[in-house]
Amino acid sequence: MSDPAAPTDDVLARWLAREAEVRPRFATPGVARPEQLVGRSGLQVLQAMLDGELPPAPIARTLDFILLEVAHGRAVFQGRPAFDHYNPLGTVHGGWIATLLDSSVGCAIHSALPAGKTYTTLELKVNYVKAVTERVPRVQAQGEVIHLGGRVGTAQARLVGPDGTLFAHASTTCLVMDPR
Repeated sequence: MSDPAAPTDDVLARWLAREAEVRPRFATPGVARPEQLVGRSGLQVLQAMLDGELPPAPIARTLDFILLEVAHGRAVFQGRPAFDHYNPLGTVHGGWIATLLDSSVGCAIHSALPAGKTYTTLELKVNYVKAVTERVPRVQAQGEVIHLGGRVGTAQARLVGPDGTLFAHASTTCLVMDPR
C-alpha cells in the first residue's frame, strides 16, 4: 500500500529545494534604481531579481516570502506561515495572504509587459477559502495573466499548500501605463 503523504512530501521537498536555491540571491533587499530598469521588459526585470542581479522588495523579508518562479504571464511566490503573522483569532492574518496573492498577480502582469511600460493595481479581490496556520509548512501563490491589453490587464492566483489544499484565490485588475 502506498503512503498517502508521499506526494505531499515530494512536493514540499521540491518547494523547499527551490527556495534554498533562490534564497541566497535575495540576501540584500532594496529597490532597483531607475537606470537599472531602462530598456528591460517586465520579465527581464523579474528574472534579474530572481537571478540576484536586482534586489528583492523589502516586504518579502518582512513577511517571509520569496519569488520562486517567473515566466511570461506567470509568477509564483512562496511563503512560510508563522506565528508572527497571526491575527487575534489564532490564524494567519488575511493581510499576509492578500500580500502573497497581490504579489503573484501583480508580478504575473509585470512579467508580460514590454520595456517602457509599468502598471499599478486598480482592484484586488481575495476569496478566503480555508484558514492558514503555522502548521502549514509553506504556501504558494501561483499567479497568471488572464488578459493583457494596452491599458488594462487582469490576472488570477491561487494560494495552495504542498498537498494541493486551496486556502485562497484572488483576481486583480491593473492599469498599464508609461512610467513617470
